[in-house]
Amino acid sequence: MARRPLFNKPLVLLISRLHFYVGLFVGPFILVAALSGIAYVASPALETWFYQDTLKGTEQGDVRPLSTQIAAAQHHLNSTASPDAVRPAPELGDTTRIMFSDPSLGASQHRAVFVDPVTLDVTGEATVYGTSGILPLRTQIDLFHRQLLMGDIGRLYSELAASWLWVMALGGIVLWLTRRQTLQATQGPRRLAKRHATLGVVLTAGLLLFSATGLTWSQWAGGNIAELRHAWGWSTPSVSTELNADAMPNDEHAEHRGHGQAKETQAPAVSLITFDQALNAARQAGLEANRLQITPPTSHGQAWRVAEIDRRWPTQVDQVALHPRTMAVMDQTHFSTFPLAAKLTRWGIDLHMGVLFGVINQVVLGLIASGIIVLILWGYTLWWRRTRLASGQRFPTVSEPWALLPLRAKLGLIAIALALGVALPVLGVSLAVIVVIDTLRWIVMQRSSLPARPGTSR
Repeated sequence: MARRPLFNKPLVLLISRLHFYVGLFVGPFILVAALSGIAYVASPALETWFYQDTLKGTEQGDVRPLSTQIAAAQHHLNSTASPDAVRPAPELGDTTRIMFSDPSLGASQHRAVFVDPVTLDVTGEATVYGTSGILPLRTQIDLFHRQLLMGDIGRLYSELAASWLWVMALGGIVLWLTRRQTLQATQGPRRLAKRHATLGVVLTAGLLLFSATGLTWSQWAGGNIAELRHAWGWSTPSVSTELNADAMPNDEHAEHRGHGQAKETQAPAVSLITFDQALNAARQAGLEANRLQITPPTSHGQAWRVAEIDRRWPTQVDQVALHPRTMAVMDQTHFSTFPLAAKLTRWGIDLHMGVLFGVINQVVLGLIASGIIVLILWGYTLWWRRTRLASGQRFPTVSEPWALLPLRAKLGLIAIALALGVALPVLGVSLAVIVVIDTLRWIVMQRSSLPARPGTSR
């Protein structure tokens, strides 16, 4: 008795033709994301090399108190303004990063002064961006990868690519499962189709990772994902700096969605020695990571925040909120107690950024991005060969296998498409455009295939 196929023929044809449409029209956007992604994963190493004079300090000697280092930064700026945040040098040979607000800078940007913690020499000054504190070169690479340096409009390109990438990956798996025997028997000119399918299967996990984590950074889908996580209790816990307030969820992507924390223009004056007290209190509270950020209160009635910012494996992102007068611990979060979904989100983001496993992480991401480039180029080569062999014949439409599907299958696919359109608006709109184009093609093909009426010419 013949085994019943997992997918019926009309459904496979529909998936195949949708795969072709998406590859043809969305492929260029995925290609740009992959090309810029290679630069993106190489940017940490580029940053370390390009700014080595700024980031490197004296490797021997006694570390001076934070208050003295901050005073050196203020003297360099000829200002008495308190810093918005301080990142102490992780170890000897590194510099302390002292970040000040600057009205001329955008959201999530600070003016950073780098101070040698031993000699108190200022090694450099630069604009840093986001919770990662990346420097200008890496910032430009990041912005190009995410929005082509075009602002919110440019973010549509990366959201379009991320929205369809998982569809392309899963659709490709279906096609591979249903055509394995045919592909194994393929020889000659069609051997490229086998290579395209095999490479797609090999890259599936990476494609799904890029799509899922990329969508969390996106403008429209990312907002929906954040609301869903909050509704299901999957938000990342964060300490509350409000006196007598409950802990609030943390948004890892605030600066990526363009609404980072607004800068407080009238922050209360703090004594510089308090930064040393906050650091000591955080150490006593159990924060052990070398990489820390100390953030003073931004208004009266708020606490100090000290956070671990080491996202390498094993992840160290614990936080404490400290009372501004007594430095007593008011609130504390431990990564070990985070919900599983919050941990997976943290790890997925850091994996995408190439920081979770360091250089190995970056090399693997670069290989996956290179594989995506090859996959797309092979796909266009297959399309070009098919165009030449078609000899003027029209390509089949999605509407033809759609018409052969049973009503129950049609209703199910419509429900899935509507749900995805609401959750992933860019995917929904682009799918509607594809449907309109395909329907118009189908109508034209139907009319051209009708026999001519007597007495008329065609």
